Amino acid sequence: MTDGGEQAAVTMYSNEYCSYCGAARMLLTRKGVAYEEILVSKDPALRTEMVERSGRTSVPQIFIGNTHVGGFDDLHSLDASGELDKLLAAEEA
Repeated sequence: MTDGGEQAAVTMYSNEYCSYCGAARMLLTRKGVAYEEILVSKDPALRTEMVERSGRTSVPQIFIGNTHVGGFDDLHSLDASGELDKLLAAEEA
């Protein structure tokens, strides 16, 4: 975020060996966005939670607040269009 305010909670379901998960980590870190990472590779209950919450089985699955962003391609598109910063700001309110 660029306004210096608090940001929305960001949650990313991922696993250790996923290149798209790594790319999402790098994008969020580059933007200074703190996030909670939930590793689903070793816990079937967490994978089930991810699928129930997102409707998808692939990782990463990223949420900003309660809004499901999708995977890395979706996150990258939001960032490239400038909508990611708006979503981060909107979800904090």
